[in-house]
Amino acid sequence: MSSILVTGAAGFIGFHAATRLLRDGKNVIGLDNMNSYYDPLLKEGRLGELRKHKNFTFVKADLADKNAIDTLFEKHKFSHVFHLGAQAGVRYSLENPDAYVQSNVNGFLNILEACRAHKPQHLLYASSSSVYGGNDKYPFTETDTTDHPLSLYAATKKANEMMGHSYAHLFGLNMTGMRFFTVYGPWGRPDMAVYKFTDAIFNGKPLDLFNHGDMERDFTYVDDIVESMVRLQDKPPQNKPPHQIVNLGNHKPENVKALIALIEKETNCKAIINNMPMQPGDVYKTYADNDRIYNLTGFKPQIALAEGVKNFVTWYRSYHAGSASRA
Repeated sequence: MSSILVTGAAGFIGFHAATRLLRDGKNVIGLDNMNSYYDPLLKEGRLGELRKHKNFTFVKADLADKNAIDTLFEKHKFSHVFHLGAQAGVRYSLENPDAYVQSNVNGFLNILEACRAHKPQHLLYASSSSVYGGNDKYPFTETDTTDHPLSLYAATKKANEMMGHSYAHLFGLNMTGMRFFTVYGPWGRPDMAVYKFTDAIFNGKPLDLFNHGDMERDFTYVDDIVESMVRLQDKPPQNKPPHQIVNLGNHKPENVKALIALIEKETNCKAIINNMPMQPGDVYKTYADNDRIYNLTGFKPQIALAEGVKNFVTWYRSYHAGSASRA
C-alpha cells in the first residue's frame, strides 16, 4: 500500500490533516523538525496523538536538509504529498528572516525536486491569505493580483506559488497551492489570535489588541480546512500547466472584537485590553472568495465562529489541566 507524506505533521494544520488521513485508513509518513518557534511540548502532544495510530510513521528531519528529503522519497513511494511544513507567522518574520528563507524557500525547493524525481500523483502545498497583501477589493479571489506582499512571510508564500507553477510547467507535476485564511481550532498555535487571546483572558493578563481591534479576519475552523484538503487530494488540476491555486477560507470576516467577546463568554472571564497601533506587516481585513474550492469539491465550511471558539476553549481547558498535572 502506498503512503502519503505530511510535512509539518507535528504542527497545527499538519497534525489535523495527518489525523484525518489516518482515520481514513491511509498510511501516513509525518515529517517535522520539532523546532522551538513555540513550546515544543505542544508539538510533542500532537505527535503523541498521531503515534496512537499503527499506520503512522514519524521522521524527524528539516525541510532544508536536501539529503534527508531525498532519502525519504527514495524509501517511500508517496502517492500524495501534503506539504504543510513551513516557518509560520507574519510578525516573527520581522525578527528572524533567515528561518523563512531556509524553511519556506529552500525547503520547498527540496520538496519540488524530490517530487520531480519520484512523481507523486498530487502535491498539495500550503500557501497563505497573506499573499493578497494590502488588497482592498473584497472578497479576495484567486485571480487577484498578489504582487505586493506586506511581510517576508507573505513573500515566501508567493515565491512558493511561482516555484510551483514553474515546476508544473517544466515537469508536468500535478500541484495545488492552498491559501489558508486564519485557521484556528483545538491544538492551535499559541502565536495566533484565538489561542493568544484565550490564554491571556483565562490568566488575567493584558492582551495586545493591534489597531485598537479595528481589524477583520476570515476565521476558518481547522476541520473545515482539512475536509477541503482531503477532498482536493484526488482533484488534480485539469488545466495546463497542471497547477492550481485555491482559497481555503470561511467567506465570513469577523471583527477581532467580536472574537474577544465570544472568548469572554466561553471562559466567563473579562479581557484586559492593551490597545496597540497596527503592527508592521499586518493587513486590515481578510475575506476569502470560496467559489473555486466549492466548484472543485462541493464543500463549504460548516463551523461558525461561535461553535469553533467553544470547541477551542473546551480543548484549552482540558490540555492545560493535563499540563498542570504533568508538571
